[in-house]
Amino acid sequence: MNLSSLKPAEGSVKTRKRIGRGQGSGLGGTSTRGHKGQKSRSGYSKKIGFEGGQMPIQRRLPKFGFKNINRIEYKAINLDILQALAEARQLTKIGVEELVSAGFVSSKQLVKILAKGTVTSALEITAHAFSKTAEEAISKAGGTVVKL
Repeated sequence: MNLSSLKPAEGSVKTRKRIGRGQGSGLGGTSTRGHKGQKSRSGYSKKIGFEGGQMPIQRRLPKFGFKNINRIEYKAINLDILQALAEARQLTKIGVEELVSAGFVSSKQLVKILAKGTVTSALEITAHAFSKTAEEAISKAGGTVVKL
């Protein structure tokens, strides 16, 4: 075997359609563009969202809503997740670092503790924000809340 005997696999290489190279090719004449009209001309391009002159959907529908530029996005963590994490790793203090190492949040995310589930052990929980009911549930179980 040498370089001159190498060939691609059977059926893997297809020949390109050579359009507009005379009648004998079968692809001359209109060159697969049909007859006349705007789409048959060179340089044709349709505007994005153009609906043939009908009022486009982005102009028919009204604008609504707004984006609050002061919005702070938190990753929500519930009490049942904190309790399960504390039991699994025998923790009394749970902070953002523990949640990151457990894979619940990334290091760049802000954490808010929400009140779904229950806390049975006294935990010292450190996070960026807490809901009122979560704070009450943690302190009722004998734990403490630390806001970052």
